[in-house]
Amino acid sequence: MRILHLVHQYMPEHVGGTELYTRWLTQALSQRGHEITIFYRRSAEGAGQEHRLEEGVNVWTAWNGLQSPVRRFLATFGDSSMERAFECVLEETNPDLVHIEHLMGLPVALIRSIQRQGLPYIITLWDFWWVCANAQLLTNYSQQVCDGPQMYLNCARCALARSKLPGFWPVLPLMAGLLACRNHLLHQVMQAADRLVAPTEFVRRWYVAHNAPTENLLTILPGLDYTPVVPRQRSDGMVRFAYIGGLSWQKGVHILIEALNEIRGAWELWVAGDESFDPAYVASLHERATSSVRFLGRLTREEVWETLAKVDVVLVSSLWYETFSFIISEAFASGAPVVASRLGPLADRIRDGVDGFLVPPGDVSAWREVLQRLVDERDLLARLRANVRFPMTLEEHADQIEALYQTLGGCRVS
Repeated sequence: MRILHLVHQYMPEHVGGTELYTRWLTQALSQRGHEITIFYRRSAEGAGQEHRLEEGVNVWTAWNGLQSPVRRFLATFGDSSMERAFECVLEETNPDLVHIEHLMGLPVALIRSIQRQGLPYIITLWDFWWVCANAQLLTNYSQQVCDGPQMYLNCARCALARSKLPGFWPVLPLMAGLLACRNHLLHQVMQAADRLVAPTEFVRRWYVAHNAPTENLLTILPGLDYTPVVPRQRSDGMVRFAYIGGLSWQKGVHILIEALNEIRGAWELWVAGDESFDPAYVASLHERATSSVRFLGRLTREEVWETLAKVDVVLVSSLWYETFSFIISEAFASGAPVVASRLGPLADRIRDGVDGFLVPPGDVSAWREVLQRLVDERDLLARLRANVRFPMTLEEHADQIEALYQTLGGCRVS
């Protein structure tokens, strides 16, 4: 089959869960003999379009100026440059099916181009962007988890806070109307999709509760491209915790540092992540950290696995809804238990007290209690590690996705 993957951003400019998944899946499908193309938008000065070949996968990128939150938002309503670039790729590749990984910063008109070609398309719901313009259901004005639009007035308030105009109330009704229009357009895109794929049951349930079409909505857990890691045996008595991920407030790394600062015993916290994304937040982490906290910076994929082989416990301290969390899969692939916030799908992925622990999000005292137990009770750590189950492989996941493609491959309307 000829399959076109549409994603909002991609490597090397951006490295995140959606981008890594897109690379893993497309390369796996290419190795199975499918003709795979990726199209994504780059943030860059000027305008242009470029093609490259990466391990058998055709990658097309187009750009039309530097992206900003405002430009990404407005792009949903139209962007003639991106529309022309995408039309060229459609004509060049003539796909049998389009897989939309993300549409943020891209115009809804791309879907009309797909429909004019009579192509089936599926959408993977990697976050809550299809309903929440903030994507992760975390308000900009109170930094609290949100349950979705309330007549769009809360959404407008959130947008104004993000724009640094929280007191500009006269435009609140206008902003609410614009956000309602945005969601109407995106709901139409979801409604017309041949399949919607949720990465976890929590995400599926959330979208069902927020009026996503249920007849074509299914859950397919993502797989991981990995070889089980053999942990290194150590006898130094040190318990090494690791946080690997984004370094921003909503990831809750400050909660970990605050909790660990009062832990007794021999421990270290290794913090890995890109420190350039939110320099002010990272600076505050450095200020709070003791000498027992090591900052590793941004790791390559090889360095991630090397780090996981050296640590005892992986920590996922999110204060917002994740939709899957690949680092949990990676931790389990390395045999490491996970302590995570009891929030959203994280609670579905960890068996509390069996292969890790679940902690109320943002509760420093609760985090401190659990981490102190792991330092004190070595038999507990060994028991958790013994109960870790390896995650689904990429090959197993690709089998399910390939079967879905084949089901829809004959749906093209001439």
